[in-house]
Amino acid sequence: MTNSVPYADEPESSADVRIAFVMDPLPSLSLKKDSTLAMIRSAMRRGWQIFFVGQNDLLLHQGQAHGYLHPLRLLGAFAESLDPADALDPWYEMGGGVLTPLAELDVIMMRKDPPFDMEYIYTTYFLERAEEAGVLVVNKPESLRDCNEKFFATAFTECCPPLVVSRREDVLRAFQKEHKNVVFKRLDGMGGTSVFRIMENDPNLGVVLETLTKGGTEQIMGQLFLPEIADGDKRILLVDGEPVPFALARVPMAGEARGNLAAGGTGVGQALTERDRWIAAQIGPEVKRRGLVFVGIDVIGDYLTEVNVTCPTCIRELDAQFSLDIGGMLMDTIATKLA
Repeated sequence: MTNSVPYADEPESSADVRIAFVMDPLPSLSLKKDSTLAMIRSAMRRGWQIFFVGQNDLLLHQGQAHGYLHPLRLLGAFAESLDPADALDPWYEMGGGVLTPLAELDVIMMRKDPPFDMEYIYTTYFLERAEEAGVLVVNKPESLRDCNEKFFATAFTECCPPLVVSRREDVLRAFQKEHKNVVFKRLDGMGGTSVFRIMENDPNLGVVLETLTKGGTEQIMGQLFLPEIADGDKRILLVDGEPVPFALARVPMAGEARGNLAAGGTGVGQALTERDRWIAAQIGPEVKRRGLVFVGIDVIGDYLTEVNVTCPTCIRELDAQFSLDIGGMLMDTIATKLA
């Protein structure tokens, strides 16, 4: 894998490939950062037929999963550059939805942002019906349901820091007493929301545990606080189990313990370390086996903290800093799977 991906060397693709993106409404996207736009651009370069599908467009009709498919294309120079300065008004063209069996598609990209709620799960049911009919769904619906992004990381014990998952206050207090400086977080949180750092003798421990566990009714995770967060929470992208050679270190802003870009962090690209590559090598075969074609793992210092499978981001930041085409790498992989 090289730093630059020349577009002229892309594999030949057929315009007969029909690819749909299940995603949030287009006006809600960040033109500067949205990773799904990079995927759409790469599909356009291959001449593939592209469709938008909202969650409200999915339905079961006569025993088959259907969707109102909206033909979609990006417009003008923005379609190539993805530079917001090149965006027209409107910056995309989308046709009316046509009720179509999902089985008539070749590929469905599940790119709906969390929250991972019951509507998200219902969407995976529709996509699983399409998969049963022969459609390639990225990522695999069953694995989206099975692989909670925080709990799934615990499957790789050798990669993780000391941690606990429980809803019992006595267990969580004991963990904090042992490790003194810890982080507690919800299992369904995203973007750094509901992440609390608790230090020794912190008088807020009780209320934090009560709030996060909703009075002891929901499981949460505790992890040893990793001071290396000051150097960034690294996002490493895996395409079919293989790591992109650069990570985006999300460095917390002053006075903040979270590096998430949504929490004000700054994205700084850097080459993978030997430890990063080792962690990716432990995870890669398993996510590939599970049909998780596009994954983002989070590493702080020497430790894995999360495995993001629902709608991984950071493509645009890494593309810009290292002249990559990660969306193109992903579409290359998809084209190979369709062959």
